Amino acid sequence: MNLSSVDLNLLVVFEALYQTRNVTAAGGRLNRAQPSVSNALSRLRLLFDDPLFTRSGGGMLPTARAHQLMLQIHPVLEQIHQTLTPPTRFDPATASQRRFRLAAGDYADITLLPTIISRLRQDAPGIDIRVSRLDRRNVVQQLESGEIDVALGGHIEAVKGMLVQPLFTESFTCIASRHHPRLAAESWGLAQYVGLPHALYAPSDDGSARGIIDRRLAELGLERRVAATFSHIVALPAVVAGSDLIATLAHSVASQFADPTKVRFLPLPAELAVSTFSIDLVAGRQARRDPALTWLCDTLTQLNWGKSE
Repeated sequence: MNLSSVDLNLLVVFEALYQTRNVTAAGGRLNRAQPSVSNALSRLRLLFDDPLFTRSGGGMLPTARAHQLMLQIHPVLEQIHQTLTPPTRFDPATASQRRFRLAAGDYADITLLPTIISRLRQDAPGIDIRVSRLDRRNVVQQLESGEIDVALGGHIEAVKGMLVQPLFTESFTCIASRHHPRLAAESWGLAQYVGLPHALYAPSDDGSARGIIDRRLAELGLERRVAATFSHIVALPAVVAGSDLIATLAHSVASQFADPTKVRFLPLPAELAVSTFSIDLVAGRQARRDPALTWLCDTLTQLNWGKSE
């Protein structure tokens, strides 16, 4: 393809369409009329010999080819933007018209976001914050395409070149009802852990599956029975308090939501060898080139996690 024959402005339209999933919204972002954007989309489809977007409800869904293109186009446009924009220092106190897009699951909603939002409201009151649900199946693609700026949580799989900054370490704990009929008579250990029915937090819409606990059990030739599965982590302490189920979850969540008069805390059996794990901030490659995003990542990394702000 002869590059001189290609209108590179079409790539800007493509990025806006990909991120907004709507012709009208893309036009508003680019300050272009809807017919102009529709015409650009027709030209893009001809250029790439692909529909790129298909109608779905009130918006559009990217095709597989569009997803592939976005991973290649977004970094190029970002680099051009950085090249043409004079170097500036991001001043959080006076910044405006900037939105940070964070992706977080239930755990991060509970343990990270209160501290994060409090600090950002103090230091950068002019910026906006959008928090979306962490989608582990697509998080790398979302970070690379610029759909989200930062992903927060544990066990997030990043790719080479991404920015990964540990925030703090977390540990697992087991919880059970103080009136559990079998715990009163039996000693606590791996055999009892496997023998009792479990409640499990496993959000079905973010790509989560059985995690490191079940992988470690499999290595030992063991398997636990998961009798109830929940899409929200805060459900587990209340469910455990009134049943014969036990649960394994992050200690900070259990400490915050489990009633100590109804729930007892138990250590994870030593044989599972899962003592602590890292809670991380993950950002795309563009984080190192965007002064505002660099400031955000540095600020979140330096927060005094686990202590009052």
